[in-house]
Amino acid sequence: MERKRSTQRVALAALLLSAGSTPALARDPGWDWMIEPYLWGASIGTDMRTFEPPTSADSDSSFYPDVIDKLDGIFMVRVEGRNDRFGMFADFLYLGLGDDKQHRVLSTRTDLDARLLDAAFSMRFGDERYSGLDVFGGLRWIDLDMTVRFEPDNPAFEPRTLDAGRHYADFLVGARYAWQLSERWGMNVRADGSLGQTEGTWSASLMGNYLTGNGAWMFGYRYMEAELGNDNSDVKLSLSGPLLGYAFRF
Repeated sequence: MERKRSTQRVALAALLLSAGSTPALARDPGWDWMIEPYLWGASIGTDMRTFEPPTSADSDSSFYPDVIDKLDGIFMVRVEGRNDRFGMFADFLYLGLGDDKQHRVLSTRTDLDARLLDAAFSMRFGDERYSGLDVFGGLRWIDLDMTVRFEPDNPAFEPRTLDAGRHYADFLVGARYAWQLSERWGMNVRADGSLGQTEGTWSASLMGNYLTGNGAWMFGYRYMEAELGNDNSDVKLSLSGPLLGYAFRF
């Protein structure tokens, strides 16, 4: 009987030890994480056309001074984790703009609220964690709320408002190649595209990085283009410009 109780105590101790070690196994010490607030100094081009009634409006704004003057709100952040072979990331961008223009026979008021989320899993080819080729796939989600109000100078004509608000979900695929140039300096090039509820989006970037004690400075250039629309409108949106951020690593 005493031997049976001893066996039970040993089994119970082993079970408790196993249960206590499960969270440690789940927290894979091989994963590195970073969170990167950044600023994309993007020049923005929009081209909006409706079918019923047939109208059009377009706008091209450089980041400085145009976008700065029209800016209603901005927030950009990227989170990424990886081990030697696999990774995951999420990249969120919010941009709010307002623009007034006086044309020959009317004035326009354009309001743009754009939210963009990329979320994907990645796989690396090669033995180095921070250099080599990554391929990734996931979701690109775009929430676009764009309104244009036309105010005729002649009071005999009624004002008109066009609304192109809608959200879109696409399947995202892409690749990124990174070089470690020295102990502190590195660079990477990335290209991706998506298709689904949009008529297609694509982007490309060239980025450099400089390692510090707590993370890395990230800087470079990015271009993105999206073909959007709904049942009564087509919208083409393009963003291009320099990007600067700091990636906190932990």
